[in-house]
Amino acid sequence: MALPILEAATTASFYLLSAVAIVLVFFVLYVLRTISSFLVFYTKESIHGKGRPPIAGTLFHEFFLHDTIFDFETDIARKHKTFRFVKTSYSGNYTTDPANIEHMLKSSFSKYQKGERNHDVMRDLFGDGIFAVDGDQWRHQRKLASYEFSTKVLRDFSSVVFRNNGAKLAKKISEAASSSAVFDMQEFLMKSTLDSIFKVGFGVELDTLSGSAELGSRFSKAFDDANYIVFRRYSDVFWDLKRYLNVGQEAQLKKHIKVIDDFVFQLIRRKRELMKNGADDKDDTKEDILSRFILASEKDPEAITDQYLRDIILNFLIAGKDTTANTLTWFFYLICKQPLVQEKIAAEIQDSLRISTGEGRDIDSFCAILNDHEVVDRMHYLHAAITETLRLYPAVPVDGKSAQEDDILPDGFKVKKGDVLNYHAYAMGRMTYLWGEDAEDFRPERWIENGSFKPESQFKFPAFNGGPRICLGKEFAYRQMKILAAILVHSFRFKLRDESKTATYRTMFTLHMDNGLPIIASHRNN
Repeated sequence: MALPILEAATTASFYLLSAVAIVLVFFVLYVLRTISSFLVFYTKESIHGKGRPPIAGTLFHEFFLHDTIFDFETDIARKHKTFRFVKTSYSGNYTTDPANIEHMLKSSFSKYQKGERNHDVMRDLFGDGIFAVDGDQWRHQRKLASYEFSTKVLRDFSSVVFRNNGAKLAKKISEAASSSAVFDMQEFLMKSTLDSIFKVGFGVELDTLSGSAELGSRFSKAFDDANYIVFRRYSDVFWDLKRYLNVGQEAQLKKHIKVIDDFVFQLIRRKRELMKNGADDKDDTKEDILSRFILASEKDPEAITDQYLRDIILNFLIAGKDTTANTLTWFFYLICKQPLVQEKIAAEIQDSLRISTGEGRDIDSFCAILNDHEVVDRMHYLHAAITETLRLYPAVPVDGKSAQEDDILPDGFKVKKGDVLNYHAYAMGRMTYLWGEDAEDFRPERWIENGSFKPESQFKFPAFNGGPRICLGKEFAYRQMKILAAILVHSFRFKLRDESKTATYRTMFTLHMDNGLPIIASHRNN
């Protein structure tokens, strides 16, 4: 009896070891082929690279320096306004030259698209959402979103949501301030902006800030981790093999995507049922963006499927949660580093509301005073401080397009069809030839002229993209950031738990602060 069992076990072990050996051989051959392709292409580009941007790095630099890659590329940009990294079969070009950026994003818009390579990298997370597609799909979503963001209904509804969630956040911080407790400002801001985008975007009260929405918190963590892993693909030439074998971070990504999809599809089904049953007919229910997209899907169900709605939701999410929360995190870090700027903002808020000292100290009454849109518009220095934050820590540090044909940039460098051309917003904020010798200093005054905010060209300051793809939610984002910042700075003084802290980023699509932002707050009326 024991002999057949032993024979079966031996046979199973043999087949298992054979399978492992085949996988290992396949993996080694794949790696060797990739390295060979790179060496051949690198040699070719080195010899026949006349007129091309200088080679400043390779795919190996991106892989091994991934965690600090934006700073590495910034150091290169100080020497070369336009440069390139050689990959396995194409060049990744980077530029900080505003003329090149205007050429790519506006003047020669049709020559540069997100392209199939970008779509392949981003598809698992962002699907066919507006940030990952071109052509008819992009135009369709752009048209629908453009209409939504231009409505007074959405502006008024979103402002109410921002004030309400700002008040909730202030009360949460007030509890910490009363006991001198340290809290993670980034975590608070992430939860607050997540609650806001779910209410404004999808008509759902998530309430993660109170800690009562466990599913929402799981979804948020899964989304952040998926964001990190998908961006990592740009510096990992073996990501598609890992996905095929379902190993490493690609296996983790699959689990994160399942959490995300389960949550989002449940949200869509719930929303459809509420609208179908007429339980969603209160005055504010059609003001959220998802309701309006669902109404559009009923007119064109073949084009706007639940999968398409899922992709739209996740693209709105990264635009509405990550960008504002990350920017505000860096904003509070910077004003803690420069308390005089913090006090100037507080004084402007007091003056803009034209209230006497002591008036509006209660959070709810202050938010009621903040109801007037013109009050927020009068806060020029606050607007400048947020813009200065975006200059140094842009929400999207690097963005790029794929060249659809051979091209020559305004600076004379050639770009080949299939190459990627990236504009490096993070590096641009640190270029002295653009911003002067104090380029690396946080100085909101550089945006003020005669007491008013003075904008710069979208191609010198591309924090919101530019040209036909310029961010539709720019004013939406500024309004949310200014309302939240005004409520918090008016109510509290902030300082870092560790005054010597130098913050670092987590390399993602959006500029997330690594390891959070531990802060101590105190009440301003104390």
